[in-house]
Amino acid sequence: MSKYIIVSNRLPVKIEKLHNQWKFSSTSGGLATGLKTVHENGKSLWIGWAGISGEAIEKDDYSVLSQQLIKENYKPIALTQKEIDDFYLGLSNKCIWPLFHYFKQYVEFDEQQWESYVAVNQKFANAILEEVESGDKIWIHDYQLLLVPDMVKSIKKDVTIGFFLHIPFPSFEIFRIFPKRDELLQGMLGADLIGFHTYDYQRHFLSSVKRHLHLPVSFNVVKKADREIVVDTFPMGIDFQKFEQTAIKQSETAQKDFTPFRAELERHKASNDGKIILSIDRLDYTKGVIHRIKSFEYFIEQYPEYKEKVRLVMVTVPSRSNVSHYKKLKRETDEIIGRVNGKLATVNWTPIWYYYRSFDFNDLIDLYSLTDIMMVTPLRDGMNLVAKEYLATCFDHKGVLILSELAGAVKELHQSITVNPFDLKQQAKSIHEAINMPIEEQIDRNTELRERIKRYDVTFWSHSFLERLNELPKVFKLNKTLPIDAVIQQSIVSAYQSASKRLFLLDYDGTLVRFHKMRNKALPTEEVLQLIDQLSSDPSNHVVIISGRPMSFLNSIFSKKNITLVAEHGHFVKNKNNDKWIDKNPSSNEWMHYIYPVLQQFTDNTPGTLIEEKKKSLVWHYRKTDPELGLKKSEELKTVLSSMITSEITIMNGDKVIEIIPSWVNKGSAAIELYSNDSYDFIFVAGDDLTDEDMFLKLPLDVFSIKVGHKQTSAKYSVNGYRELLSVLNKLNQ
Repeated sequence: MSKYIIVSNRLPVKIEKLHNQWKFSSTSGGLATGLKTVHENGKSLWIGWAGISGEAIEKDDYSVLSQQLIKENYKPIALTQKEIDDFYLGLSNKCIWPLFHYFKQYVEFDEQQWESYVAVNQKFANAILEEVESGDKIWIHDYQLLLVPDMVKSIKKDVTIGFFLHIPFPSFEIFRIFPKRDELLQGMLGADLIGFHTYDYQRHFLSSVKRHLHLPVSFNVVKKADREIVVDTFPMGIDFQKFEQTAIKQSETAQKDFTPFRAELERHKASNDGKIILSIDRLDYTKGVIHRIKSFEYFIEQYPEYKEKVRLVMVTVPSRSNVSHYKKLKRETDEIIGRVNGKLATVNWTPIWYYYRSFDFNDLIDLYSLTDIMMVTPLRDGMNLVAKEYLATCFDHKGVLILSELAGAVKELHQSITVNPFDLKQQAKSIHEAINMPIEEQIDRNTELRERIKRYDVTFWSHSFLERLNELPKVFKLNKTLPIDAVIQQSIVSAYQSASKRLFLLDYDGTLVRFHKMRNKALPTEEVLQLIDQLSSDPSNHVVIISGRPMSFLNSIFSKKNITLVAEHGHFVKNKNNDKWIDKNPSSNEWMHYIYPVLQQFTDNTPGTLIEEKKKSLVWHYRKTDPELGLKKSEELKTVLSSMITSEITIMNGDKVIEIIPSWVNKGSAAIELYSNDSYDFIFVAGDDLTDEDMFLKLPLDVFSIKVGHKQTSAKYSVNGYRELLSVLNKLNQ
């Protein structure tokens, strides 16, 4: 029976040793909660680190613990302390974490830590490969495991893989700083479905894929070799029912049963109609803790009438306390809270209550329930579930949420008061607005907010992702063509050997040679030249190079070969054993004088583009410009040209080129003419570009038509790249 394989850096269990025995219990984090139903129904295996270093536990003990975990469908990954230091505390949290949150000043890239990151990702991938079976679905999570999808896909090509990033994906300008940026992108693209919290993160990822890897992107689909990768948005939710029901239950607690903590909160609220402003964060530089304190200080200074009536309750949960940046942040936080309290406090009032610890769930619910204003103002956050947890506890629909516009949650929670977390004055004004917001307005806002998070809870999030993952094999059958395997190869060889008259129609760029940034550098290898010599030496073979290249280029390479050359998509033909080029379209080229200035204007305004002037056509190349700019400008250019050209001229779309050419000439017409000149019983046609589709469409159905690459095509067969095509051709001579 097929299963889900869930993969995360940490297993969703808390492990401790009591009375010489290992005990573990499930954690209550968002991921653990969201996948609880999937995991507990026995249809999943969860792979992750158990949270204990290999040195901290004896081998026999670890074996016992592993067996206990395996019984609960957990597969632990053993990590040494050095791997934890280099992979997790190092590369993941000292480099990827700050970079993806836009704190490039904190980025520390270390080559050794990168090597550890690669090695640990491979360790996770190997663990998956040991367990995966046909029909299984794999769901990999977060920034610690960015390389794992491709490591698995490269070995197990038929398995369906999902990947979800729980932190922001940065803009192209930030992401490009990372020294191993291409490796990270390639790693993620091993997945079939990639999920982000918000559309912005999705857009940034696709932009980086286009700009760095130069892969084609159509809407939210990345086309890579023989695969398509879907990239989409899945905003994560919370366990709404759990938070709401607990809040309702605790609201009914008798005063005599209050915890000391709740009793203290109640006393403050009863004093002068006091208001509680709450903030809860991990102590992390991304959370905006210092900015929030300064904004509260500014608020009290600007609105002194709220002294002794408003209190900021700050809860900061310890995090990575051994890392220097976090030590510094803890020190700064302590100092500024001490300064503000010392400056503003009165005999009966301390403006900031500061808790540097975690709270148990019930105390947390009391905090939420008694809070009048919730401040969630991170400087950058992937989602931030605290905002949603607070709203879930507002069962009476009262309370105000102040939310940073740089938190992922703001994309859903539009009715909150949104602020720029770097603007201290705006935050102070938002506190004043929140304090004075009428109850009716609070209820109106929170009714909409709570309806949203109730519907889109954490279970909805996980199920929607998995449903989409399950649909992929049904929706995406990428290429209708057949990849050339050993069986198809043999059929081509057999047809070749039994034929008496053979025609080869071969495109040049991208088909016989790889694309080169400098077009004049895209020269054939010795292997290609030898292959053409071998094929053309057989008197039964007619070899044709049919290209968009000008005559001069083809002449410089192939003039001494016993082959036919077709230049500029069919405008010029030089038959084998003939030194003269035949002009197939001797009409006037006067139109080029009117079109050239338009191309020149677009070239001037689009850095990295160039014009190629041929005898019969003009070509605008945009391969070397920014991908998004090039695509945008190419559409603009086509719009302008469409209003200018007559029926005698056509616009031809190529691979990062636009060619303006007489409308009656194309590779298809040239191919049909060559085909009609003799009685061929074996026809082999290969190309990689849109311009080659005319050949595939116009030639008879029984030809061996081969698309180089995996774009949409009318060809029967496909190969991954030009090297595979050369391999197919070489086998004909063996």
